[in-house]
Amino acid sequence: MTVLRIAKTEYWKLRRYSILWAGVVLMLLSVLLTLFTSTANDGMVWTFPILVEQVIKNNMTTIFPVCITLIAGYIIAREQKDDTLKNILTVPLTFKWLLVGKLLVCGLISLFLGLVCTAFTILAGLLMGFPNISVGTATQCLMQITLLNLFLYVSVMPIIILTSRAANGFLAGVVIAFAYGYGGMFAAGSMKLANLYPITASLGMINYRSYEVHWNILLCYLSMAIMLAISTVIILLMRNNVEPKKPVKNKAKPKAPLKKGW
Repeated sequence: MTVLRIAKTEYWKLRRYSILWAGVVLMLLSVLLTLFTSTANDGMVWTFPILVEQVIKNNMTTIFPVCITLIAGYIIAREQKDDTLKNILTVPLTFKWLLVGKLLVCGLISLFLGLVCTAFTILAGLLMGFPNISVGTATQCLMQITLLNLFLYVSVMPIIILTSRAANGFLAGVVIAFAYGYGGMFAAGSMKLANLYPITASLGMINYRSYEVHWNILLCYLSMAIMLAISTVIILLMRNNVEPKKPVKNKAKPKAPLKKGW
């Protein structure tokens, strides 16, 4: 019940944050980058399923790991930035439970951004007139993109947790998440590594291009389970409280020397 109350409180806080709009813009950017690629005269005949595959690829390698790490880090670090954490922890409420509640909300945000990206992708397919768009392909697009975002969030969760202690630590987490996601391009070159590398294992979880790629689903599930286990261990090893923010000492202004004479 404590976690659900924290999650509900965070939901109300999100109405005051503008960071979610950054996630919406990044989802739009993913689709626009894909459309820009489709204009290349390389002989490829673009269809709606190919558009979906390329959007998924862009989300995996460059967009979503950075996007969700930025949003989650901002939400977690907000209490320290605003210096309200010391007041919250007197409820009483440990930092661990607060973090778990925020992570749960971030998981829901991942699903929401998946829906947003799906809407942009379908709209782009309609505007560009790509063939093979139907209720079936649109439904598959919805399931794959939304679930991919959730699995990518699980993949970067240890990074989010490790960088949640410092007020500006999430900025370093964003850089790490970018390198981590971009590494998926190299991991995809070997199916053994692709099944184990969490970023590319997310593709196996949604049967990405299963018509020509043979995923080892058990290894993909194992990779996700390891990420969840690592995240759990990190949270359990955390201190219950964090050090209060040190007040900035006001330096005494030097007194002006007294003038001599009358």
